[in-house]
Amino acid sequence: MTIRIAVVDDQSLVRLGFRMVLEAEEGLAVVGEAADGAEAVALAARGDVDVMLMDVRMPGLDGIAATERIRAAASPPKVLVLTTFDLDEYAYAALRAGASGFLLKDARPAELVAAIRAVHAGDAALAPTVTRRMLDQFASSAPSPRDDSALDVLTPREREFLVAIAEGLSNDELAARFVLSESTVKTHVGRLLRKLDARDRVQLVILAYDAGLVPR
Repeated sequence: MTIRIAVVDDQSLVRLGFRMVLEAEEGLAVVGEAADGAEAVALAARGDVDVMLMDVRMPGLDGIAATERIRAAASPPKVLVLTTFDLDEYAYAALRAGASGFLLKDARPAELVAAIRAVHAGDAALAPTVTRRMLDQFASSAPSPRDDSALDVLTPREREFLVAIAEGLSNDELAARFVLSESTVKTHVGRLLRKLDARDRVQLVILAYDAGLVPR
């Protein structure tokens, strides 16, 4: 199956660069481009986009607002946020708006392709080294932790898993920490998603921080 991709960025050279990288990969096709959030919303409404690469700071409608509108529609494409370290605050807001993950604009081609494939498959694309840095930096400005009674359905072991996910650990790193096979790790993650009625791994991270499970 070919993954249909749209690239949203207000810089034409950035869009061209991503297009060149993606169209060189088998199974990926760039089916549209947009220079701002309003164009992105219109592009998503066409219904022929599977994954949308979304810049954050753009004129007019920014990437956060565009992501929220896109994800609120019926059968929306997945959104993968493009960010740099100095835009982490905005990337975190985009995750809350429904994005399935984020990657750095200077990510290597292999990382970009892997992130797109992961998001398309229903997983989240969270670079572990960036996740912790981003959430550490901006959790202090987030609202006070809410009542964590919604997490009462979790066992102590599942809470440990949730904290580890919030720390940005990949499945391989989870397997190493808990001395489990990767397939068993995937089973645990899937159980957390079901128990907490979470959309994806991104939402698990946000739930853990909001509940105060991860020190700020």
